[in-house]
Amino acid sequence: MSSAPLESEFEHAILIAERQAVFGNLGNLAELMRNAGKIREAVSQASETLGQLQVEGTAGGGAVTAKANGRMELISVRIDPKLLADGDAELLEDLTTAAVNQALTKAREAAAQTFSSLTGGLPIPGLSGLLGPGT
Repeated sequence: MSSAPLESEFEHAILIAERQAVFGNLGNLAELMRNAGKIREAVSQASETLGQLQVEGTAGGGAVTAKANGRMELISVRIDPKLLADGDAELLEDLTTAAVNQALTKAREAAAQTFSSLTGGLPIPGLSGLLGPGT
């Protein structure tokens, strides 16, 4: 008994599945193109909003404070002068790193919420990657 007809049917099924995948993706592309104006407007509005958004991270009971904006830019770092007087560079480095990371995490979370509310749930491919890992 030959298995050639079964192989042919299998190959045909694979070909159909591949065509459906290609044409299904074209439908997604068409939807994206239809919404291009809305997407452009939402991204512009979000970018402006994120530049104005400010969050704060602290470490060492407030001895180090870092501020960042929604664009993941560090705005400022404040270090309690008492901490500087102690001269413990390693502690200062650790606290500064912790405060900055906390500020950036808060900024990333706030930015994700901003994008979600501005797009009204409209899926915008690639935007989540702009916010860094974990979004």
